[in-house]
Amino acid sequence: MRPCALPRQCKSIWYVKRVSFATEFDALPLPQLVQRSRTATRARVRESLERASRDLNDFAHLISPAAGEFLEEIARRSHALTVQRFGRVIRLFAPLYLSNECINVCQYCGFSRNNPILRVTLTLDEVRQETLALKGQGFRNLLLVAGEHPKFVSTSYLRECVQLVHQEVPSVSLEVGPLSVDEYRPLVQAGAEGLVVYQETYDRRVYAEMHLAGPKRDFQWRLTTPERAYAAGFRRLGIGALYGLADWRYEALAVAAHASYLLRHCWKAFLTISLPRLRPCAGEFQPRTTMTDRELVQLVCAFRLMFPDVGLVLSTRESPRLRDGLIPLGITLISAGSHTEPGGYTGAGRGHVHKTVRGRIMDAGSSEWAEPVPEDSSGATEQFAIADPRPVAEVVRRIMALGYEPVWKDWDAALCGPTTSAPNHVPLAQANKRTDPAVEPAPCGSTDR
Repeated sequence: MRPCALPRQCKSIWYVKRVSFATEFDALPLPQLVQRSRTATRARVRESLERASRDLNDFAHLISPAAGEFLEEIARRSHALTVQRFGRVIRLFAPLYLSNECINVCQYCGFSRNNPILRVTLTLDEVRQETLALKGQGFRNLLLVAGEHPKFVSTSYLRECVQLVHQEVPSVSLEVGPLSVDEYRPLVQAGAEGLVVYQETYDRRVYAEMHLAGPKRDFQWRLTTPERAYAAGFRRLGIGALYGLADWRYEALAVAAHASYLLRHCWKAFLTISLPRLRPCAGEFQPRTTMTDRELVQLVCAFRLMFPDVGLVLSTRESPRLRDGLIPLGITLISAGSHTEPGGYTGAGRGHVHKTVRGRIMDAGSSEWAEPVPEDSSGATEQFAIADPRPVAEVVRRIMALGYEPVWKDWDAALCGPTTSAPNHVPLAQANKRTDPAVEPAPCGSTDR
């Protein structure tokens, strides 16, 4: 039977099994590419800079130590390309944490099951309270974030949260534990249009060392998550690595390979790449590797030169000075005024916060935990400490002072009709690309939103 003759309900299964980044990833010569990067000469960097289109070898040259000597030129080219493709605009979003319950044991994460922290899962009324507070600040693009816990963060709970939030803001994305295509579809139908999933580290050995228990131990399942999300109908896909776990050049090359694959095979979705660096959190995990500020700048510019039409995301993990400096160099989407704990914007959930020790719920009111909680805080433990605490209004003023326009909303479901062949937001360079003819991706208008 030809692939295109498969029944509609089987196409998502065919998509994941027939075409998968996991197969391509296993064949990637990543160690050799890292070595190429470390030993690149100035001549190699110059050749890669002058190319009209670039491959992984060129990307390896652009993130090399030798390319650091060209940083000013690379930054100028990155700036010009970003303005050409995106204009002088910066999209704004805010993370809305639904729950910090989690069954995974991840050494670097504040929400890790084994951390003795204060946890809470917001009720729907509390989710609405947080949503309205963010809407009041101007946000129309929210990222719903939750730990992975089937009891507290079920797919039905997520669906209800998405539906509720989508009634207030047009753009809703998710950063939750990986799900199947069939589990994702109701979330898309409820109004979710974006899915963000970080592989954390693409180094299999380090991944196994960092994820000691829970479903997140499955490297392969997480790696193919963007493809399942695409098959379910998500129109935005976000990927990235968490820098500080493994060699940053190895991670960057893997992210670049992953992005290249998704641009070929999930071409109707708009792709974003995030560049988070580890921050202090509960458990006091210390980064195993370092990436300097200068290297982060170089990486942002390299991603822009490699992928002219991909969105680049920078969160409040970075300092105000660095964030302001990166805005003109390639960043297109930033968070502002962020809280990384449930109820952080309004204090929602403070009435039912509880302490857990290795997954067991304890009494949060014992003397050692009975510290005063600010009125605008739920008291729940944050996932990580942010580095840019500026209020939203201050960030907006700074964006405008840099000569850019802050954009709160760039999407509405009305823009995407049932017969649209490509999402309206997709840059022409992406929209004109073709995927494997054996694969039928989910069209923009395939879901009832």
